[in-house]
Amino acid sequence: MFKFPNLAVALLAAATLAACGDAPTAARVPAPEAAADARLDAIFNEAANEFGVPAPLLKAIGYVETRWQMVRGESEFPGQEPAFGVMALRGARLSQGAALAGVAERDAKETPRANVRAAAALLGAWAREEGIATTDVAAWGPIVARYSGIDRVDAQSMYVHNEVYATMNRGVVGQTGGGTLVASIMPVQVRAAFTQPPAGSTLAVAPDYPVSGTIWRPSPNYNARPTGSTGGVQMVIIHTCEGSYSSCWSWLTNTQAQASAHYVVNESGSEISQLVRESGRAWHIGATYDCTLNSSTKCALNGYSSNNFTVGIEHGGFASQTTFPAGQLDASARLSCDLSKAYGIPRDRYHFVGHGQLQPYNRTDPGPNWPWTDYLNRINAACGTTGGGTTALIVDNTNTANNSATGRFESSTTWLSATSSSGYYGSGYAYASTSPVSDGATFWFYMSAAGTRTVDAWWTAGTNRAPAAPFIVYNAAGTEIGRVNANQQANGGQWNALGTWSFSAGWNKVVLSRWTTDGYVVVADAIRVR
Repeated sequence: MFKFPNLAVALLAAATLAACGDAPTAARVPAPEAAADARLDAIFNEAANEFGVPAPLLKAIGYVETRWQMVRGESEFPGQEPAFGVMALRGARLSQGAALAGVAERDAKETPRANVRAAAALLGAWAREEGIATTDVAAWGPIVARYSGIDRVDAQSMYVHNEVYATMNRGVVGQTGGGTLVASIMPVQVRAAFTQPPAGSTLAVAPDYPVSGTIWRPSPNYNARPTGSTGGVQMVIIHTCEGSYSSCWSWLTNTQAQASAHYVVNESGSEISQLVRESGRAWHIGATYDCTLNSSTKCALNGYSSNNFTVGIEHGGFASQTTFPAGQLDASARLSCDLSKAYGIPRDRYHFVGHGQLQPYNRTDPGPNWPWTDYLNRINAACGTTGGGTTALIVDNTNTANNSATGRFESSTTWLSATSSSGYYGSGYAYASTSPVSDGATFWFYMSAAGTRTVDAWWTAGTNRAPAAPFIVYNAAGTEIGRVNANQQANGGQWNALGTWSFSAGWNKVVLSRWTTDGYVVVADAIRVR
């Protein structure tokens, strides 16, 4: 199956042509695998020509739906069909589009060309039914609304005007880091012939998070939180919508959905919808709490609905994404910081958790590539302070959780990954047997300016752990500036201060060495620099 790996694409979002010719702004989105980089733009153009669809429109729909990623969706909400491919085709529409394009349904799910052709065939057939010409791009507004699968007219309008047609108006040029074209939309000034969205000034601001860009869109799908120790906000659950932002909040405000969330964050981070008051019990997770799924945190809540004591944040996108937009992560982190401050929620992986983590039998969101450590770092940065009074940077042993611009983990294949011991940070830890060899696990962290920082380490404790695990600290010049022997048989599942040192600007590092008393293991889990 064709998949998108965790590569970066430079996205140039061109400014609107009509105004003052602003320079394009740079952003980052995922890329297809190298072999297909040069093909995606051609795939769009070929399918558009074959089935009579405006190429910029076809590309814009794909961009809005998946940011040009090949996704394999799951059902986040009751009655929601999973989406597949660049065009996020679902259920009967996927089958119909595949038949119209003359491709196998399986291929329409798993290969970019068949998926795009199936979507183009479907769009083209609908347009011919309505007598819409390929060249009349404005007239395709109702066809775009139909493709969205959204029932609410205001949400359809947002999808058509604010998302698909706005993407065409801005233009997009997607390139790999090496400059290879992925797909592009040259700016086209066109206004859809479709019901206009409500003016932004008439929409109420989110009552619990009244900042710029937040909208109050109340959902009927909630009830009262219980009182006592099993109620009140104690955790935040991170979700992905398994679809676009507008389709997400639209569905969650529908009485038939019997589901909701407190907040939904759009893909760019420019807008957040609040659907349920924080004091209310949103219906965003269908599982009773089991602390064994959360490193034995808050076991007194076992057996109670997780909805009782959590806030749910949905994000436009898919659990199968390989990367998430920085704007979306930043907006979500600012919201999470606000929740952390309001309810005294610790900013760690046991109080900010994934939907799939607490409901693993039928959910995986926000997926394996949600950058947990980077996300928590963004929350800490938004809050401005943590622990020792300064903004903290956490580096995890799992690099998909890190922001590669500020932290990374390196080790040889001798170091193994595990989750068997409770109390680990993030999604697991690395370990290796002690031995008199130079084969350390390295936590790199970047400092834009020299400064004095305290370094903490996190590990899982056990009787087979080294009683004197050597942590060696280096500045950006590669000079050793500190060495600490930590007893990893104790104080597991928490931050342990190693010491305070003066670091230089650039890439500094903390190395956990294996060179200590034989017969034990050393555990490299995470470090925090504050």
